[in-house]
Amino acid sequence: MDKCQWALHSANEEHYHDHEWGVPVHDDRLLFEFLVLEGAQAGLSWSTILNKREGYRKAFDNFDVQMVARYGENKVNQLVQNPEIIRNKLKIHAAITNAQAFIKVQEEFGSFDAYVWRFVDGKPLQNSWQHHHELPASTHTSDLMSRDLKKRGFKFVGSVICYAHMQATGMVNDHTVGCFRYEEVKRLAES
Repeated sequence: MDKCQWALHSANEEHYHDHEWGVPVHDDRLLFEFLVLEGAQAGLSWSTILNKREGYRKAFDNFDVQMVARYGENKVNQLVQNPEIIRNKLKIHAAITNAQAFIKVQEEFGSFDAYVWRFVDGKPLQNSWQHHHELPASTHTSDLMSRDLKKRGFKFVGSVICYAHMQATGMVNDHTVGCFRYEEVKRLAES
Protein backbone atom coordinates (compact mmCIF):
# COMPACT_ATOMS: atom_id res chain seq x y z
CA MET A 1 0.00 0.00 0.00
CA ASP A 2 1.49 3.35 -1.02
CA LYS A 3 1.88 5.98 1.68
CA CYS A 4 3.28 9.45 2.06
CA GLN A 5 7.04 9.11 2.31
CA TRP A 6 7.36 10.95 5.64
CA ALA A 7 5.18 8.31 7.35
CA LEU A 8 7.60 5.46 6.74
CA HIS A 9 10.22 6.38 9.35
CA SER A 10 8.57 4.98 12.48
CA ALA A 11 5.55 3.03 13.67
CA ASN A 12 4.27 6.12 15.51
CA GLU A 13 4.45 8.28 12.40
CA GLU A 14 2.84 5.57 10.29
CA HIS A 15 -0.07 5.15 12.73
CA TYR A 16 -0.57 8.92 12.94
CA HIS A 17 -0.49 9.17 9.12
CA ASP A 18 -2.89 6.27 8.63
CA HIS A 19 -5.48 7.41 11.18
CA GLU A 20 -5.24 11.14 11.90
CA TRP A 21 -3.18 13.30 9.55
CA GLY A 22 -5.43 15.26 7.24
CA VAL A 23 -8.71 14.16 8.84
CA PRO A 24 -10.93 17.23 9.40
CA VAL A 25 -11.02 18.14 13.10
CA HIS A 26 -13.86 20.22 14.53
CA ASP A 27 -13.43 19.42 18.22
CA ASP A 28 -12.01 22.37 20.16
CA ARG A 29 -10.12 20.16 22.63
CA LEU A 30 -8.32 18.38 19.82
CA LEU A 31 -7.70 21.64 17.94
CA PHE A 32 -6.08 23.02 21.11
CA GLU A 33 -4.01 19.84 21.50
CA PHE A 34 -2.65 20.19 17.98
CA LEU A 35 -1.96 23.89 18.50
CA VAL A 36 0.15 23.11 21.58
CA LEU A 37 1.90 20.15 19.93
CA GLU A 38 2.69 22.08 16.74
CA GLY A 39 4.13 24.92 18.83
CA ALA A 40 6.20 22.45 20.82
CA GLN A 41 7.56 21.04 17.56
CA ALA A 42 9.23 24.32 16.56
CA GLY A 43 12.85 23.43 15.78
CA LEU A 44 12.24 19.73 16.37
CA SER A 45 10.91 16.77 14.39
CA TRP A 46 7.27 15.75 14.43
CA SER A 47 8.46 12.28 15.39
CA THR A 48 9.88 13.68 18.63
CA ILE A 49 6.53 15.27 19.47
CA LEU A 50 4.53 12.15 18.58
CA ASN A 51 6.72 10.12 20.91
CA LYS A 52 5.88 12.56 23.72
CA ARG A 53 2.19 13.01 22.89
CA GLU A 54 0.88 10.85 25.73
CA GLY A 55 3.23 12.63 28.12
CA TYR A 56 1.79 15.94 26.94
CA ARG A 57 -1.75 14.70 27.48
CA LYS A 58 -0.93 13.76 31.07
CA ALA A 59 1.12 16.87 31.79
CA PHE A 60 -1.41 19.29 30.28
CA ASP A 61 -4.58 17.80 31.82
CA ASN A 62 -5.63 16.21 28.52
CA PHE A 63 -5.48 19.66 26.95
CA ASP A 64 -8.38 21.02 28.98
CA VAL A 65 -8.06 24.62 27.79
CA GLN A 66 -9.74 26.05 30.89
CA MET A 67 -7.28 24.29 33.19
CA VAL A 68 -4.21 25.13 31.11
CA ALA A 69 -5.24 28.80 31.00
CA ARG A 70 -5.05 28.90 34.82
CA TYR A 71 -1.56 27.38 35.15
CA GLY A 72 0.74 29.47 37.32
CA GLU A 73 4.47 29.48 37.94
CA ASN A 74 4.33 26.44 40.24
CA LYS A 75 2.83 24.39 37.41
CA VAL A 76 5.33 25.83 34.92
CA ASN A 77 8.18 24.77 37.24
CA GLN A 78 6.70 21.25 37.44
CA LEU A 79 6.40 21.07 33.65
CA VAL A 80 9.99 22.22 33.13
CA GLN A 81 11.07 19.20 35.20
CA ASN A 82 8.85 16.73 33.30
CA PRO A 83 10.93 14.51 30.96
CA GLU A 84 7.76 13.35 29.16
CA ILE A 85 7.41 16.71 27.38
CA ILE A 86 9.68 19.26 25.71
CA ARG A 87 11.02 21.13 28.73
CA ASN A 88 11.34 24.50 27.05
CA LYS A 89 10.05 27.23 29.36
CA LEU A 90 9.13 29.54 26.46
CA LYS A 91 7.04 26.82 24.81
CA ILE A 92 5.36 25.96 28.12
CA HIS A 93 4.52 29.62 28.73
CA ALA A 94 3.27 29.85 25.14
CA ALA A 95 0.87 26.94 25.75
CA ILE A 96 -0.61 28.82 28.73
CA THR A 97 -0.80 32.11 26.83
CA ASN A 98 -2.38 30.29 23.89
CA ALA A 99 -4.97 28.68 26.17
CA GLN A 100 -5.98 32.14 27.40
CA ALA A 101 -6.15 33.50 23.84
CA PHE A 102 -8.01 30.35 22.72
CA ILE A 103 -10.74 31.01 25.31
CA LYS A 104 -11.12 34.60 24.08
CA VAL A 105 -11.53 33.31 20.53
CA GLN A 106 -14.14 30.82 21.73
CA GLU A 107 -16.03 33.65 23.43
CA GLU A 108 -15.91 35.82 20.30
CA PHE A 109 -16.72 33.16 17.68
CA GLY A 110 -18.62 30.54 19.71
CA SER A 111 -15.81 28.02 19.23
CA PHE A 112 -12.21 27.92 18.07
CA ASP A 113 -13.44 25.62 15.32
CA ALA A 114 -15.73 28.34 13.92
CA TYR A 115 -12.84 30.80 13.99
CA VAL A 116 -10.04 28.71 12.50
CA TRP A 117 -12.02 27.05 9.72
CA ARG A 118 -12.92 30.50 8.32
CA PHE A 119 -9.42 30.59 6.83
CA VAL A 120 -10.44 27.86 4.38
CA ASP A 121 -14.09 28.94 4.06
CA GLY A 122 -15.16 25.97 6.18
CA LYS A 123 -14.01 23.39 3.63
CA PRO A 124 -10.69 21.51 3.45
CA LEU A 125 -8.35 22.56 0.67
CA GLN A 126 -7.64 19.64 -1.66
CA ASN A 127 -4.13 19.60 -3.04
CA SER A 128 -2.83 17.09 -5.58
CA TRP A 129 0.87 16.67 -4.92
CA GLN A 130 2.64 13.89 -6.81
CA HIS A 131 5.69 13.78 -4.52
CA HIS A 132 6.28 14.66 -0.89
CA HIS A 133 8.98 17.22 -1.76
CA GLU A 134 6.30 19.33 -3.51
CA LEU A 135 4.49 20.09 -0.24
CA PRO A 136 4.96 23.70 0.84
CA ALA A 137 6.17 24.62 4.32
CA SER A 138 3.71 27.52 4.38
CA THR A 139 1.15 29.18 2.16
CA HIS A 140 -0.63 32.50 1.80
CA THR A 141 -3.47 31.06 3.92
CA SER A 142 -1.11 30.01 6.71
CA ASP A 143 0.47 33.48 6.52
CA LEU A 144 -2.96 35.05 7.09
CA MET A 145 -3.76 32.64 9.92
CA SER A 146 -0.41 33.30 11.59
CA ARG A 147 -0.84 37.08 11.44
CA ASP A 148 -4.35 36.89 12.87
CA LEU A 149 -3.40 34.50 15.67
CA LYS A 150 -0.45 36.71 16.64
CA LYS A 151 -2.71 39.76 16.64
CA ARG A 152 -4.94 37.88 19.10
CA GLY A 153 -1.99 37.20 21.42
CA PHE A 154 -1.02 33.65 20.42
CA LYS A 155 2.65 32.60 20.59
CA PHE A 156 4.64 30.04 18.56
CA VAL A 157 2.21 30.42 15.66
CA GLY A 158 4.43 31.33 12.74
CA SER A 159 3.26 30.52 9.24
CA VAL A 160 5.10 27.16 9.10
CA ILE A 161 3.53 26.08 12.41
CA CYS A 162 0.11 27.24 11.17
CA TYR A 163 0.49 25.24 7.97
CA ALA A 164 1.47 22.14 9.95
CA HIS A 165 -1.63 22.74 12.08
CA MET A 166 -3.76 22.99 8.92
CA GLN A 167 -2.33 19.69 7.67
CA ALA A 168 -2.79 17.93 11.01
CA THR A 169 -6.39 19.07 11.45
CA GLY A 170 -7.53 18.39 7.91
CA MET A 171 -7.93 21.99 6.82
CA VAL A 172 -5.77 20.91 3.90
CA ASN A 173 -5.34 17.47 2.33
CA ASP A 174 -1.61 17.14 1.67
CA HIS A 175 -1.48 13.38 1.23
CA THR A 176 0.26 12.72 -2.07
CA VAL A 177 -2.14 11.50 -4.76
CA GLY A 178 -0.56 8.01 -4.79
CA CYS A 179 -1.08 7.59 -1.04
CA PHE A 180 -3.94 5.28 -0.04
CA ARG A 181 -5.19 7.98 2.36
CA TYR A 182 -5.52 10.68 -0.31
CA GLU A 183 -8.95 9.61 -1.59
CA GLU A 184 -10.14 8.52 1.87
CA VAL A 185 -9.36 11.93 3.36
CA LYS A 186 -10.84 13.66 0.34
CA ARG A 187 -14.12 11.75 0.86
CA LEU A 188 -14.10 12.62 4.57
CA ALA A 189 -13.81 16.28 3.64
CA GLU A 190 -16.79 16.00 1.31
CA SER A 191 -19.05 14.36 3.90
